[in-house]
Amino acid sequence: MANVVRKIARYLSASANRKFDERADPRVQIDQAIDEARRQHEALVQQAALVVGNQRQLEMRLSRQAEEVANLTESACSSLMLADNARAAGDPVAAASYEETAAAFANQLVSAETSLEDLKNLHGQAVSSAAQARTAVEDNTARMQRHLAERARLLTQIEHAAMQEQMTKAVEGMSTLAPPGDTPSLAEIRDKVEHRYAVALGRHELASQGMEARMIEVRRATLDARAQSRLAQLRGDLAGGGPGSSALGAGGASTAPPLAADPHRLPLTKGSQAGESGPSANGSQGAPRPTADGGDGAGAAPGGPAAG
Repeated sequence: MANVVRKIARYLSASANRKFDERADPRVQIDQAIDEARRQHEALVQQAALVVGNQRQLEMRLSRQAEEVANLTESACSSLMLADNARAAGDPVAAASYEETAAAFANQLVSAETSLEDLKNLHGQAVSSAAQARTAVEDNTARMQRHLAERARLLTQIEHAAMQEQMTKAVEGMSTLAPPGDTPSLAEIRDKVEHRYAVALGRHELASQGMEARMIEVRRATLDARAQSRLAQLRGDLAGGGPGSSALGAGGASTAPPLAADPHRLPLTKGSQAGESGPSANGSQGAPRPTADGGDGAGAAPGGPAAG
C-alpha cells in the first residue's frame, strides 16, 4: 500500500511539473536560469578567491619561514665563530657555551628548514589549485557571456514567435475554415449576404412564373401599346396642323360624343374663350359653336331643319 501511495505521489508530482512547465512563461524561466547561473558564478569566484588567497598566504608564510631559516643559520654560524674565538683565546668554558648555543640554533634551524620544505610543497599545490581556479573562473565567465547572448537570442525568438502566433490567428480568423467565434468573419458575412440574395432571386423567379405575374405583364403590355398608339396619334395631329384637324381626320370617328349645348353655359374651348367670351355689341350673348353631329344654333348641318 505504501508503494502504491509513493507511486501516486510521484505521478502527481511529475504531472504537476509538466503542466507547470507547459503553462510557465519562457521569459520568466530564462531569467530564472540566468539568475541561477550568476549565483553559481559568484560562488565559483568566491571559492577561487579563497584558493588564490591561500596561495598568497602560503607565499607570505614561506617568505617568513625562509627569513627565519636565514636568521637561524646566521645565528648558528655566529655561535660557532664565537666558540672558535673563545677556544683560540684559551677559554674552554666560553667555547663550550657557544657550542651549546650553536647546537640549539642548529636544532631550530633543522625544524625551520623542515617547515620551509613543507610550506614549499603546500605552496606548489596552492599554485596549481589557484591556476585551476583562475581557469575555472575564466571558463565560467565565458559561459556566462554565452548565456547572456543566448538569453537575448531566446527573448528575440520568443517575441518573433508571439508575432507569428498573432499573425496566424489573424489569418485563421479571415479563413473560411476558422472555427466560429464571437465575431463573424468576412467570409461568413459574405456567405450570409449571398445566401439572402440568392433566396430573394429564387422567390422573385418563382413569383414571375405564376399566372398573376403573366396577367400583369399582359396588362402592362396592353397599356404600353395603347400609350404608344396615342402618342403616335398626337404626333400626327401636331404634324397635321392643330387639334381641330385631329377631330375631323382619320381618328375623328373614334372620338367621344360631344356634350349637349347649354345656351347659359359658356363654352370651355380655347376659341370660345378667345373670341366669344363676353356679350356681343348688340347686347346678345354669343351663340355656342356647333358640333360636328348637329346641335342648337345656326350652325346646323346643310339640308337639316332650321332651329325653332
